[in-house]
Amino acid sequence: MGPRKRPSEEAEEMRDRRKKNRGNNKYIGAHVGIRGGIWKAVESCTEMGGNSFALFLGSQRSWKRPALDHAAADRFREQCSLWEYDPAHILPHGSYLMNCGSPKEDVFEKSQALLVDELSRCSLLGLNLYNFHPGSSLGSITTEQCVEKIASAINRAHQQTPAVIAVLENMSGQGNTVGGKFSELRSIIDKVRDQTRVGVCLDTCHAFAAGYDVAAEGGVKAMLDEFEQEVGLQYLKALHLNDSKGKLGCNLDRHEDIGKGHIGISAFRDIVNEPRLDNIPLILETPGRPGFEYAEQIELLYSLYE
Repeated sequence: MGPRKRPSEEAEEMRDRRKKNRGNNKYIGAHVGIRGGIWKAVESCTEMGGNSFALFLGSQRSWKRPALDHAAADRFREQCSLWEYDPAHILPHGSYLMNCGSPKEDVFEKSQALLVDELSRCSLLGLNLYNFHPGSSLGSITTEQCVEKIASAINRAHQQTPAVIAVLENMSGQGNTVGGKFSELRSIIDKVRDQTRVGVCLDTCHAFAAGYDVAAEGGVKAMLDEFEQEVGLQYLKALHLNDSKGKLGCNLDRHEDIGKGHIGISAFRDIVNEPRLDNIPLILETPGRPGFEYAEQIELLYSLYE
């Protein structure tokens, strides 16, 4: 066994590997943690060989969080610059507490305030995308009323924050969530006043669970064709790459590791070879298992490029 490389040599080797992977215009990465400081997300992504990443911007357990420290934000920006991460390939994920379509007025107001706070944090970090689950009617208002509330929350947040794009995530159709159908995403977009500041992140597991058969031969192309027709490819800002524990149309939001679920490896081969998915973040949110964590799944996905 030879001498252990100095950290700087390991870092340069990782940078070279990431540059090589970027050659196919696919920016594959994963959702990473921020324990120890928000800049740690950049280090984590780099160590696993990713070229894009998602992160939470604060605690998932509280509606109100301490303000983002300016020194921490500066350090995050510096790390992104050092490791050559473009803001276009970083996709913060919204708090699961938020429900911008809630019929409960107190929850709706808190969700609106949290959306403003999160977009403001993005601005401070130099980021221009922010992904969140649209919301749920909780079964007590119509889908149309829920759509109206989601769009109004986005419009209000746009008025109070600069530049950042609100990226709606498609849902699995579980419960009373809105956004499982592309038509519902389009309905929200239609009611957003500044449509340059709204987009969509497609989650493969959610799409499959909602009935879009990406596992079928040509299924990825068919889904993107339908998205292009119903919503418009100009709104597609990112993908979440997740296999599915549930079967087609099950409406269950149950992520599985790449190639280990009902979607299967062929669909992900089609994704990494689909030119319409060039230059956007492709982010893993899979559970991981020993020997097949994010680093191994990123490597597998890049190996599928033809």
